[in-house]
Amino acid sequence: MASLCWCFQLLGVVARQHWQRCSVTMHKSEKIFRSKNKHQVPEFQSDEDAINQFESLLKRLKPHPSLLVLDDVWRGSEFLIERFRISQPGFKVLVTSRSVFRSFETTFRLKLLNDENAKTLFCHSAFKDGIPDVQNDLVEKVVKGCGGFPLALKVIGQSLRGEPEAKWIHRTQKWSEGVSVFNPHCDVLNCLKSSLDALTEIPELPDLKECYLDLGSFPEDQRIPATALLDVWVELYNLDEEEVHTLVHLLELSDRNLINLVLQSEDGHFAMQHDLLRDLVVYQNALDPIEQRTRMIVEINENSFPDWWTKGDQPSLHPRLLSITTDELFASKWHDLRQPEAEVLVLNFQTRIYALPHFMERMSNLKVLIVTNYGFHQAELKDFDLIGHVLNLKRIRLERVSIPCIGISMLQLKNLRKISLVMCDIEKAFENCSFRAPSIWPNLVEMNIDYCSDLIAFPVGLCNLASLEKLSITYCQELTALPQEIGNLTNLKALRLYSCTKLPALPGSIGGLKKLKYLDLSDCLELAHLPDEIGKLEALGTIHMKGCGELRGLPPSVRDLGQLEKVICDEEISYFWRSHAERLKKMNITVIRREANLNWLHRFDP
Repeated sequence: MASLCWCFQLLGVVARQHWQRCSVTMHKSEKIFRSKNKHQVPEFQSDEDAINQFESLLKRLKPHPSLLVLDDVWRGSEFLIERFRISQPGFKVLVTSRSVFRSFETTFRLKLLNDENAKTLFCHSAFKDGIPDVQNDLVEKVVKGCGGFPLALKVIGQSLRGEPEAKWIHRTQKWSEGVSVFNPHCDVLNCLKSSLDALTEIPELPDLKECYLDLGSFPEDQRIPATALLDVWVELYNLDEEEVHTLVHLLELSDRNLINLVLQSEDGHFAMQHDLLRDLVVYQNALDPIEQRTRMIVEINENSFPDWWTKGDQPSLHPRLLSITTDELFASKWHDLRQPEAEVLVLNFQTRIYALPHFMERMSNLKVLIVTNYGFHQAELKDFDLIGHVLNLKRIRLERVSIPCIGISMLQLKNLRKISLVMCDIEKAFENCSFRAPSIWPNLVEMNIDYCSDLIAFPVGLCNLASLEKLSITYCQELTALPQEIGNLTNLKALRLYSCTKLPALPGSIGGLKKLKYLDLSDCLELAHLPDEIGKLEALGTIHMKGCGELRGLPPSVRDLGQLEKVICDEEISYFWRSHAERLKKMNITVIRREANLNWLHRFDP
């Protein structure tokens, strides 16, 4: 079958000029008429006239099927695509872009090249006739350094074309030493940098580029929890504390193919960066003179600190964010560092014993502390009491560490609003600690305890945190009891007990949570009944009960849940709720299919 393919190269105009210099619709239509029409090119009076005559041309070309290819279209040019979407049998539009255009019913996300195709593309760019004339192991090293990224394979291949083998060896040695593939004259950098610059052109997300550059604070090849990014962005850019606002930013970055956004079931969202894009972020952050950087990303191999850090006349630094990544050989012997203005401190490490940096106690503006162990084993934190000296801390996130007994100095963090403990050993954390004084954590509104396998009973002392609004306890599969005192959390609005598989019951005092709007009991496999007092949750609007297989009924008091709007549960549980539908006028039941879920296994990946 005959077909026509019209390919328009939109690179320069679309990317940088956003169609402002000329009437692109008229210009492109004129090119079509020149190439596909043997008659004289008409004079277009307007964009609308150009589209009308273009449509007339299509009708004259019938019955031939026609494909219009708009190549490398940038975000912000959607209006052009819509103008060319003409309803006519046999006419199709194919758009290639770095961004997602959601108005198209079908979107194909192209994956990175596999090893075989990556090598083929590279050889096509680097060698005459695509046949290597250097050692094969050198070719494979360079291809591996490009990570399946077509642009890098092509540009770096062209840069090495015809070069002696010594230059190949030099390039691969530099990469093995951690030197970035970028340099000030690199075409890869210039092309990718245009994608970064475009992030500043979104009025509704004015801080999107800065948010994206913050992703370089986390190690390569690691999932970055959206909740950790939320902690950073709320304090640096005044984002709303609801996670949905972080997702808006991450979705925009995903649509522009700058990150991979992964949903891990009930764990929430995670962002992942391609190594080359992370290199770009790190490189971009390092372009400014060190004294002018708002973001410091430091990587320490073994115990080799940067020269600027260890020399006597340390430069005056003023970053808002400080990220320090150390490897498995780091000895936790810190040199002094003056960072009085830092608001966010991200510490990434791999050792079994890790000492917090002593200079942290002088970081008077510090609001966010994120400490993550990426090693194989649980880590012991030394000098934990230093946290208690950072009086302006608002958010603490600790992952895969053993937490010692929380002392009085840390309990005096009166500005603390959120604490997250992920895969931590917390058995000793709340021993011998009094939480009854009203001055302790008076502004704490959110506590998250996830994957803490040694949590058997929720500490009674934590039930006196009167300001707490959100309590999330997930995947704590040894938790067997909630204390009666939990009813003292009178300001609690959301309670998550997801996959606490050994929790047999809820205490009757839960009826005292008059402000509770959201309750998640999903996958509480041994939950046999709900207390009669659950009917006193007068504000409850949503309840999740998927996977509560031991539940044999509901107490009659559930008919008093007048504000209940959403019930998410299995088919079996839905029958119990439907029997109360006549009284619960606002209730809408969503039945979800039960399926095996092993997503939790990713938590144990090194």
